[in-house]
Amino acid sequence: MKNERRSVMKKLLASVIGFAGFGVAASAKTTNNSSAEKEVFDIEEDQDVPLFSGATTFSGLVFIAGKGAHVAPFEIKAHTEIVLKELEKGLIAAGSSMEKVLKVNVYLNDIADYKGMNEVYKGRFGKKPPVRTTVAVAKGGVPGDSLVEMDCIAYV
Repeated sequence: MKNERRSVMKKLLASVIGFAGFGVAASAKTTNNSSAEKEVFDIEEDQDVPLFSGATTFSGLVFIAGKGAHVAPFEIKAHTEIVLKELEKGLIAAGSSMEKVLKVNVYLNDIADYKGMNEVYKGRFGKKPPVRTTVAVAKGGVPGDSLVEMDCIAYV
């Protein structure tokens, strides 16, 4: 498992460096992997020109866009549960799982909800949780009526 995560992180870094224009794009081809093409899932079909994709895979990695809970009840534990289920649904659709998540970003509408969010979040990614960044958003809050939004990067 450790070597698998290390290999995935090497691919991630190579692809990021390659995308950044540092001339190292060839190093992104660390394996003869047929998943090196970008595949997009969950596009808003009702828009003339979509703003973003809900999920994208590239070179064995899965990128899930920010998921929020735009419903009542407006309580952090309920919203966290909804968001985590939406992340999991997207990961499964892309051929991954919660246990394969490498990185999670959490955006809280109010930092006072940190403890409540953690109570629901804890243990959802298996015994080896991913790295995580948690921030309270600035003036205006999380888009929509969600108290929390999360996005993640995983491997297939």
